Amino acid sequence: MRRVNGFTLIELMMVVAIIGILAAIAIPAYQDYIMRAKVTELFNQAAMCKVSVSEFYQAKAMMPPTTADAGCATSQTVNAKAPVITGGLIEIQSDGGLRTQLLGAGTGTAMVFTPMCGDPPTPVCVGAPISQWDCKLNSTIAGRYLPSDCR
Repeated sequence: MRRVNGFTLIELMMVVAIIGILAAIAIPAYQDYIMRAKVTELFNQAAMCKVSVSEFYQAKAMMPPTTADAGCATSQTVNAKAPVITGGLIEIQSDGGLRTQLLGAGTGTAMVFTPMCGDPPTPVCVGAPISQWDCKLNSTIAGRYLPSDCR
């Protein structure tokens, strides 16, 4: 008689268990990656506003008090509301599905860009030019969801 070759039940169960373990690790990591990609939309939403605030500060030697004074765009996207300027800080609130995901993850929903002036950079801008923008200092979104430039 010839012996039939194939996998035993134990071997098949081991393969299923290994796939289950890998899925248990990969799915949460993938969900974090997707959320980080959506939060990057907030980062991009602030790009033009940072230029407007910097130009206002350079021209008038003071931070713009409001969004209208800064000349920022008032458009919003699917995941990001329009930027709001308060004393030079640029705040962008998440919206739509991203907001729901962030709240479900137990984190805040706002990304705040703080102008940093001087060398070494400090958040107090008095006469010194804006050298960089800090997006972790006042943001309420957990660090694991922020883009790599903000961590």
